[in-house]
Amino acid sequence: MNIKIRLSFQFTLIVTGILLFFSILVYYFSYTSQLGKFRENLLDSAKNSAILLINVVEVDSTLLKKIHQSTISLENEEIALTDSAYNMIYSNNIHLLSDKTMLADLTSADLKYFSIADKDGVYYKHFFKNRTYNVFVMACDKSREGNLSELKRILFWSILFSIWLSVLLSYFFSKKAIRPISKIIKSVKEINSLKLGTRLDEGDKKDEIAQLSITFNEMLSNLEVAFKNQEDFVSNASHELRTPLSVMISESDYLLSRRRKEEEYIEHISGTVNDLKKLNALINSLLELAQVNRDIDIPFSTVRIDETVFSAINQVQAKYPGRKIIPKIQYPDNENNLLINGNSGLLVIAFKNLFDNACKFSDDDITTEFLIMDDYIKINISDKGVGIPSTEINIIFKPFTRASNVKFKSGFGIGLALVSKIMELHGASLKVFSAENQGTLFEIAFKKVK
Repeated sequence: MNIKIRLSFQFTLIVTGILLFFSILVYYFSYTSQLGKFRENLLDSAKNSAILLINVVEVDSTLLKKIHQSTISLENEEIALTDSAYNMIYSNNIHLLSDKTMLADLTSADLKYFSIADKDGVYYKHFFKNRTYNVFVMACDKSREGNLSELKRILFWSILFSIWLSVLLSYFFSKKAIRPISKIIKSVKEINSLKLGTRLDEGDKKDEIAQLSITFNEMLSNLEVAFKNQEDFVSNASHELRTPLSVMISESDYLLSRRRKEEEYIEHISGTVNDLKKLNALINSLLELAQVNRDIDIPFSTVRIDETVFSAINQVQAKYPGRKIIPKIQYPDNENNLLINGNSGLLVIAFKNLFDNACKFSDDDITTEFLIMDDYIKINISDKGVGIPSTEINIIFKPFTRASNVKFKSGFGIGLALVSKIMELHGASLKVFSAENQGTLFEIAFKKVK
């Protein structure tokens, strides 16, 4: 069942329920209103009969009967008037009221309404000169039966017509309401991996359909970026991996083309080992970049940022013996001021890449300064190396992108992309200040754990 039919069906059910409830209310109030009026007429007839027969001396039972026979009375009206001992004083056309025992059962209050068979009745207790009289009046309300029967017929056909009308109108309006969604479905079907630049019509950008289009367009934008990054990643990664492998294969083929001296084999194997180390470093960098780019929940915990930075410094100094990475920190009285929320392993990777770049592109000492503020811990890593051209600072965090003045240095252009992604995951701000041939400063600010 599609949405149009489902909406039409649900709307029709709601309308039917409302109409039935409304009809029941109309019928109930009509019934109670007409019954109330009929009971008033019965009570008036009972009071008038008692007053004429008991209170008026000139009227006896014979005259009262003639009055009843000569005037318009209720349908199949029965009148019975008894004394307190239920002895019949006056009666007119009685059938159901002829049973003395039944009359006694009806006198539980001064005024009582009752129904017997198809007749409605009233019991009225009349008082005159310290004596009590019982007055019973019963009759059929044919007009009420006819009116209610006619009302039921009107309500039935009204409900039937209204349901039929609601089916047509609900289908029409549901079809109109679903039309924008149908357009979205048609547009979405035309989108594929080659048409990620296509966008849906966002309309007035106010209703839920427009919000759906806006959300879908945002998803398309993210997918377009992801596909572009994937395409660039595959292209660059395949190039970076193919080059050292091609070199090693060519050199090995050349070496195997004829017998060589032992020194040549040693030299070749040493070169191959160096190439394999570079290839291993590249693969490790690619794996680390792929890890932080995966859409998974990375476990965070409370981390001491100074210990994390010192761990990265120790690993880099083992790679560059003799190089100085000088930390500058004024420890606070409360060590909790050095705590941040993060993943220690990823942070070590990020800082290790920053220190590795500083050592690679600078021959002087590297300075690491800790600035502990009220809400933030700021870490400045500075060197006096080749720097970054001002026009290229905005692109150095893209994968496989390197500054134009460091082409002579080994590297793959992955380290800073990895640093940027890790800092993004930690909600840390990352700023770069650099001048060519003067050095570079990386400024990183983490929120403290409170």
